[in-house]
Amino acid sequence: MEIQQFSTEWAGKTLTIEVGRMAFQADAACTVRYGDTVVMATAVMSKDVRPGMSFFPLMVDYEEKYFAAGKIKGSRFIKKEGRPSDSAVLAGRMIDRTLRPLFDNSMRNDIQVITSVLSFDEENDPDVVAIIAACTVVHMSKIPWNGPVAGVRMGYVDGSWVANPTYAQREEALSDLVVCGTVDRLLMVEASAKQVADDAMAEGVEQGLKALAPAIDLIQQVRDAVGSEKMDPSTGKDPETEATREKVEAIAKPFIEQKVEELFFAAPLDRKIDRAVARGKLTEELKAHLADQGVEEDHIHFGTGIVYGEIEEVISRQILASDRRVDGRAIEEIRQLKGDVGLLPRTHGSGLFLRGETQVLSTVTLAGPGAAQVIDTMEVDEKKRYMHHYSFPPYSVGETKPLRGPGRREIGHGALAEKALEPVLPEKENFPYVMRVTSDTMGSNGSSSMGSVCGSTLALMDAGVPISAPVAGVAIGLASTPDMSQWKVFTDLQDLEDGRGGMDFKVAGTKEGVTAIQLDTKTIGLSMDIVREAFRQASQGRMQILDVITEAIAEPRAEMSPYAPRIESLQIHPDKIRDVIGPGGKQINEIIDATGVDIDIEDDGTVTITAKEPEGMQKAIEWIKTITADVEVGKTYHGTVTRLMDFGAFVEVLPKKEGLVHISEMAPYRVNQVKDIVKEGAKVYVVVTEIDAMGRTNLSMKRAEGNTYPEPPKKGPETDRKPRGPKARKPHNGKSHRPGDRRPPHNKQQA
Repeated sequence: MEIQQFSTEWAGKTLTIEVGRMAFQADAACTVRYGDTVVMATAVMSKDVRPGMSFFPLMVDYEEKYFAAGKIKGSRFIKKEGRPSDSAVLAGRMIDRTLRPLFDNSMRNDIQVITSVLSFDEENDPDVVAIIAACTVVHMSKIPWNGPVAGVRMGYVDGSWVANPTYAQREEALSDLVVCGTVDRLLMVEASAKQVADDAMAEGVEQGLKALAPAIDLIQQVRDAVGSEKMDPSTGKDPETEATREKVEAIAKPFIEQKVEELFFAAPLDRKIDRAVARGKLTEELKAHLADQGVEEDHIHFGTGIVYGEIEEVISRQILASDRRVDGRAIEEIRQLKGDVGLLPRTHGSGLFLRGETQVLSTVTLAGPGAAQVIDTMEVDEKKRYMHHYSFPPYSVGETKPLRGPGRREIGHGALAEKALEPVLPEKENFPYVMRVTSDTMGSNGSSSMGSVCGSTLALMDAGVPISAPVAGVAIGLASTPDMSQWKVFTDLQDLEDGRGGMDFKVAGTKEGVTAIQLDTKTIGLSMDIVREAFRQASQGRMQILDVITEAIAEPRAEMSPYAPRIESLQIHPDKIRDVIGPGGKQINEIIDATGVDIDIEDDGTVTITAKEPEGMQKAIEWIKTITADVEVGKTYHGTVTRLMDFGAFVEVLPKKEGLVHISEMAPYRVNQVKDIVKEGAKVYVVVTEIDAMGRTNLSMKRAEGNTYPEPPKKGPETDRKPRGPKARKPHNGKSHRPGDRRPPHNKQQA
């Protein structure tokens, strides 16, 4: 294929799509460049239908390549790219939620879209570039898809929305908002915000859709030039089998609709198990009905396979037509709410949040700065002091499955709740703890991710974390016709209300404003009227949930759990850091081993000590203060004699800091020999008398209080050191009279 490039100006920079250079054997491939960030995307569809597949098999992957940022992976032992980072998983989910609504869900061919970051300029985020690339390859390929669409990042900077802000602008922005769709239809939103008003967020969505026009026009230009003819979605399917399927479904659908009215709306079904029983009964009656209608046993599964989807369809139509919901709730009514705190005796904080049958247990663990998570990705190297981990065990939906690590869904839900709480967390200077919140789904029936936001708020306040405001979240649903000519928004989405023509519009925030948004939809796109109504209902529902949270715990506890560690900080001169650490970490490890504390030292000299026992904390603080203290003139120290010399003794007054006590300053009387007064290792009190111009410290024992001395020697012939007789005049070959006295000879003749 000939190499072709297509460019346009977009938000002040050049957006370029190139085709025909790489990945020729893919169904479609392109690279997209924005600034110096370059992302390649490929799309491939399997030649045959996957047999036995009951859903549309789409795979979307986002690959971070460390070479794109000129980096080698940070691990000492693993240098190649391994499993995707959480940020890569989240980017892949954004692309998936943008593409998926516009595929024909009746398709059973495997489709895989892979985006790979080839160059990263540290200014333009590759996730939005990857969305453009993915939309381009699917639109230009033969794969049936109702595009084009695109994505844009919006930053709320100084009261205005900025399209595709740089990283520097995003640092100052009050909101980071990714909008995907067409110029008038919204398909996907992912956002974090610092308590931005709901109306302002809606305005950001609207401006984001308008900003998509140049990118969408460019994608269409690429398709017009090099696009393949779209394949018929029925290609590869057996015509006879499909004819049989359509015949059986035509018999099943009227029967299902009648039975849904009878089994699901005759009386409110509050519990998920009751709805499951009704669905099971409907399925069994449908089997008998199909058999009575002459459907062969081997073909009955064509009818039973559409039961769940048809129930959702009928329920959606009932909401549209008459505001009827299966559990009898009004359109804007939230299920029963309850919050509890302090349930677990040894955790640092715990909260249990219930909304109907959705139940989330959140726990908080506090630790010192050393427990921060090191993030090493293609884009950033940083430390996280707040982490939220979400789990969805099989028992939460009454199933049995092997326990595995978190999947893409769990990572996405955890990240959403993390974003929701981050804006209200205390600054490190005021609360130096590392915080980990774990949300375990105890029961699930609609938006456990928003339940984990509420549970996290309860647990953090129970732990005494001084958050600035409680945060709550709620999921907003939608019932609509396929062409979106009729629609109705409703509050507090649950299981059977999330079918075709629906949406899951999650909004979290405080009473002041929004902190996080996540949207996926099963429509051709949402109008701004739908978006604004969703924000209105979300705000109203959020206030109701916040009232329940504050009834459970009005504000963060004044005291932390007795089982939580305590942290104290002190400031030392940066030049003293090496003294605290010691050669090879010997000194700091000695302190840690002896006191049982954890010690973290910042480059600016901030020393943070984390301890469970106050005695160990105090001992470590005093130890570090002693190591880093400076010797002061006039101050008395209790030091250790380290060396004896003929002219005096050296005493260590502070760790690694010693001074000289001259023999004349050792006792309040004349001393004949140093060893008569002190021995090596002895503890003595000394006063600092001087620090000379060369930095040497002079000490005095006789001027310090607290020392004890041997009896002074009695004067006599044996003890008087005054020279007598001719021995006094004996030449000493230039050597001094006093051992250790290095004074030069008095004259040349003596020398």
